[in-house]
Amino acid sequence: MENFNKYIYGIKPVEEQLQSNPKNIDKIYVRKGMGGPNLSHIYRFASDNRIPVTEVPDSKLTDLVGKANTQGIVAGISEIPYVDFEEWLEEIQPDKNTAILLLDEIEDPHNFGAILRTAAAAGMAAVIVPKHRQAPVNATVYKTSAGTAGKIPIVRAVNLNQAILQLKDNSFWIAGLDQNSESTIWSQTYDVPMAFVIGNEGRGMRQKTGEHCDFLLSLPMSNDVESLNASVSAALVSYEWRRQLEGRD
Repeated sequence: MENFNKYIYGIKPVEEQLQSNPKNIDKIYVRKGMGGPNLSHIYRFASDNRIPVTEVPDSKLTDLVGKANTQGIVAGISEIPYVDFEEWLEEIQPDKNTAILLLDEIEDPHNFGAILRTAAAAGMAAVIVPKHRQAPVNATVYKTSAGTAGKIPIVRAVNLNQAILQLKDNSFWIAGLDQNSESTIWSQTYDVPMAFVIGNEGRGMRQKTGEHCDFLLSLPMSNDVESLNASVSAALVSYEWRRQLEGRD
């Protein structure tokens, strides 16, 4: 069986990748007999970018990605769309309307995909991930992100804590989500370049990472609920930032 990490599947993820980054797709496999307007769009995008489309039986799709819900379409991709942190940092010109997410070892690809979708929807400038102990950009991530994985840069840093220090040197303020903090996401004003740190699903944010943050923020909780899913936490803080951003316009 071939490497699953080299494939994405589902009509929307494949269509979004064709629109945003067609050079990343090598070949498209479609279940024999499929049709419909969404598929005609895919055929058109593929033709415009000279990407071969092959009709295959269901068994071939299963060989490629296992028993996933492919919706009858699988695309082979040539590379993982990471951006090097040092290169990204040289290009970024942050201002008061710039914000990014830093993921401190998010290991569940479903969470990773959901966070990418939120980041793209909220208008984040990038999502920064560590090189190690981080879910890879794979078919599950593409599927969960609903095709938004290529909408904003996914920046990979060798050492997240070192990256935080470099971000500080480039005008970013670092806010870590920590449920032990007395300050909530509503108690701060985000009128400077912001970087929000989202901790691991089980362990939360690492202690050393928290020490590098300029301040820590919690999510208001009722009914003895201790914490929320990492992707939900990312969504809440992202949209509090977005709410404040639109209030300044």
